[in-house]
Order: sequence, then structure tokens, then C-alpha cells
Amino acid sequence: MLKLENLTYRYEHLMMRFDLHIQAGERIAILGPSGAGKSTLLNLIAGFQTAEKGSLWLNGENHTSTSPAQRPVSMLFQENNLFSHLTIEQNIGLGLHPGLRLNSTQKQTLQQIVSQVSLEDCLPRLPAQLSGGQRQRAALARCLVRQQPILLLDEPFSALDPALRNEMLVLLEQVCHERQLTLLMVSHNLDDAARIADRALLIVDGNIHYDGLTNTLVAGTVPEAAILGMKTDAI
Repeated sequence: MLKLENLTYRYEHLMMRFDLHIQAGERIAILGPSGAGKSTLLNLIAGFQTAEKGSLWLNGENHTSTSPAQRPVSMLFQENNLFSHLTIEQNIGLGLHPGLRLNSTQKQTLQQIVSQVSLEDCLPRLPAQLSGGQRQRAALARCLVRQQPILLLDEPFSALDPALRNEMLVLLEQVCHERQLTLLMVSHNLDDAARIADRALLIVDGNIHYDGLTNTLVAGTVPEAAILGMKTDAI
């Protein structure tokens, strides 16, 4: 489903290199200190940044040099990136057609996704008229209408209060299960990571220092947990 082989990217003085294999339907938490390369990893997969060397395979196809629009991925950021002058329906519709000229099938798809994220009553409103949680639901819906098999999340819920964050995590679990999505989520919240993903990557200085069970890392039973500021039981 997703394979990175010696994917290399230089950021200022830091040389980042990633080797990674992810199966279809896996959920991966991406953890690590600030500036370690977590967001860069997602941007390389999405095509927003270009690797100097190495290869990137998505769905069995080589996407090392393809444009973001050609890649079978959708990406959700901490900033929901909704257009303030467009209604919620129009913002979501942009995921289907940049000119908002939707055919009947696309309109049906939009309504199905809107129902799934419980935003039916919000469609005619502007983003400013919605709560923070509703805006993130709308941004997630815009990702989902594209119906891509890989979903990339870059700290999408960190600005939400605990109740809203929990609400979004419940929705995300439901959506991933129903659609069998492959998920990679950057997070600084270890509880969120353990809840949403069985597997975790710990990124340090542009390299993967840990690739294993999330619960094992969060429990502090491996030495790498110390990188996250946790007390460890490892000898």
C-alpha cells in the first residue's frame, strides 16, 4: 500500500531519510520532538515536498515524482483551511471539483459524507458561523469526499478542547473502520496516539528511531520512550 525506500530530503543542515512499509488499512501514529521531521514525512508522501532521492510507492504505483493531485492521498492540517467566503457545502464540494460544478453522482457522494460527519444542518452556513469542532468536521469531510485510500493528518485536533478532540477521535475511528482507510497521524498527544493507532513511528532528526507497537512506546517499556520525555522501565 505505502512503501518508502531511502526517501531522502534535506532541510537546511538536516538530512532526512525514511524507509517505511505500511499495509493497507493500517493506522500509524507519528510521534517525535518538534522539528524532527514528522510533518515533512507527511508532505513528502502527499507530494507537497520533493525528495532528493529514493522512491515512494502508493497503491503499488511509483509516485516519487507525481504531483499532489495525482497521488491517492488526502491530507488534513491543524488549520482547517476552509475558505471563509464559501458555505460549508461549497468548501466540501471543492474536494470533488475545483469549479464546484458537481454532477449528480458527486452531489450524492457529498450528501453521504456530510451525513457521516453529522453536518447536514450546517451546509448553508459560513465557516465563521460554526464551532471549532464543526469546522474540523467540514475539513475532514472535504478530505473524505475525494475517496482516496490514504488519509494523512497533521495534528488536526490539537487546537480543540478535550471534549471536541474526543468527539473527533470517535468520528475518525468510525470513518477509518468503515472505509478501511490507511491512516498516518502526526500527534503530540500520546493518549490520542495510543487510542487511534496500533503502530507508532518515532521520528528524531529526520530518521525513524522506533517502529513498533504504540502501547509499548507509550507505556515506557522501551528506551526510545525517553525521547518523548517519559520515564522508562527499560534497562
